[in-house]
Parts: sequence; structure tokens; C-alpha cells
Amino acid sequence: MTTSEQAPPRTTVPPLSSAPALVRAPPPRWAVRAAHAAALVTLPSGLWRFALAFGFHAGYTEQGYADLRMNAAGTAYVIALSVVSELLALLTLGLVRPWSEEVPGWVPFLGGRTVRPTAALVPAYAGAAALTAVWTPMLLWWHVPHDDMTATGGALVGVLYLPAVAWGPLLAAVAVSYHRRHRRARLHPRRGPR
Repeated sequence: MTTSEQAPPRTTVPPLSSAPALVRAPPPRWAVRAAHAAALVTLPSGLWRFALAFGFHAGYTEQGYADLRMNAAGTAYVIALSVVSELLALLTLGLVRPWSEEVPGWVPFLGGRTVRPTAALVPAYAGAAALTAVWTPMLLWWHVPHDDMTATGGALVGVLYLPAVAWGPLLAAVAVSYHRRHRRARLHPRRGPR
């Protein structure tokens, strides 16, 4: 066969899809900022708990600190509480990141799968409600006597825990933004590239 008689090269054409592609708008800037803020609000109280774990009285009186019984189990609990709180707060970022749309490829067994919006929204809304219920009483910190703390220590602890009051509302706001973006994409699908 001569070069003039050779068959034309084959080209692969992707199949055309008649199904509309869901094209989601990127998260609004305020939602991204709120997600970052939610990831940071637990940091001050976590650092304070780390100080307790490493032997600093962190505002407690001598007797108040002794009553905490910061033995190995208490230290492990305080450190674990701080780390888990921060990890949970960081999950808020998922609502404004691509991994809230598709599980990252490195995740075993689930990598590459599409995330259903309800799988993100149900825990987000439940978490926002629980966090708001847990942390809102912190607003009354200065109206409750803290005999086991020094006056300065009590004020400092109140200031360090106060940002956590915003965690629930920030998570709720980011979840509402995520919900709206996904609902808008579902109601107004656009054709994907052909």
C-alpha cells in the first residue's frame, strides 16, 4: 500500500450528550470569607486549652487548676477536644471548595464520586443548629461567677471563647449559600460543552 492509498487517520470524537450539564456558579466572596472565619473561630479557645494541657494555669487559681486534675487522661482529652474542634471547623471550607462537589481522587473507595448536596447540607444545618445551641450561652460568661479563676483569667477566657459563638451562624450562612448555588444549578441547567 502506498502512502496515497493509506486510510485516513482515525479520530476519536466524544459522544454527544443531550442531557443538560449542571453548571454551578462559584461561591460568592462573602461565603468564602465566612467559611474561612468559621475555620478560625475555634483557634483561640483551642490554644487556651493547649496551654492548660502543657501545665500553664491559663487564668485558673492554684486550687482551680488543681481541681481540673490535668493528669495524662485529662491532658489527652483537652488536646483531642482542641484538635477535633479545629478539624470540624475546617470542614466548613468544604462548602466553598471543589471537594463539596466531587470527592477527591485520593480518598479510598469514594474518590471521584459526585457529592449529593444533601450529604453536605444535612450535617451542615444540623451542625449549625447544635453549635449555636452549645455556644450561645457563652455570651453570658461575664455574668456568671468563676471562683476558680482570677479576675483577669476569667475575662481572658471569656474573650478567647467568644469567637466560638459565631461558629454556628457562620456555618449556617455558608450552608445557605451552598444550598442556593446547588438549587439554582438544578433549576436552571445549562448545556455542557459539545
